[in-house]
Amino acid sequence: MARMPRFRDRREAGRRLAELLAELSLPSPLVLGIPRGGVVVADEVASALGAPLDVVVVRKLGYPGHEEAAFGAVGEGGVLAPASLAELTPEDRGYDVVRRAIAARSEEVTERVERYRGGRKPVPIAGTSAIVVDDGIATGYTFAAALAVVRRHEPAELIGAAPVASAEGAELAGRYCDRLVTAAIAPPGQFFAVSLYYEDFPQVSDEQVVELLARRQQP
Repeated sequence: MARMPRFRDRREAGRRLAELLAELSLPSPLVLGIPRGGVVVADEVASALGAPLDVVVVRKLGYPGHEEAAFGAVGEGGVLAPASLAELTPEDRGYDVVRRAIAARSEEVTERVERYRGGRKPVPIAGTSAIVVDDGIATGYTFAAALAVVRRHEPAELIGAAPVASAEGAELAGRYCDRLVTAAIAPPGQFFAVSLYYEDFPQVSDEQVVELLARRQQP
């Protein structure tokens, strides 16, 4: 069994991911990081590819009191992953829990979009080779929601990119993009946490995300 890579930090992971993406020779690349940690990786990718950088904001949906136990994700514009969440009716078990979680997280998405972009318009996505980047794919819910958000803006091609992924997360994310690029995918049942694939995996603040975006985007 091939050994899974371990990166020094998010920036090293971003440089490795950029090498893989450069091999695709993508026309008109646009890099979109998933806050917070994914934006650090995306910053390295955008720098290496000479591409614009922006964010795509999503929030994981979890059970009350156990938010880390994810059952889906919501993104900008109310996009849901899995899409079947939108089909729930009041007669379905768990409907109230799901609706409350979506309402709360949707409000957070709106607030974070305003905070990160600081009044700047989003970088246009239509017609680009849009690359959605995170620092790793665990369940795949947030990554899939981010891809669904970007797909609505009609990129010429939609690429998902992360240094590492679980087998389950990669399978789900792969359904939402034209191709998925990773340095490695863990065997089924052997992916426990994104942080385990990094030697240094500090928390990334909102202020860091804002600074990275402001440095690359036009006012």
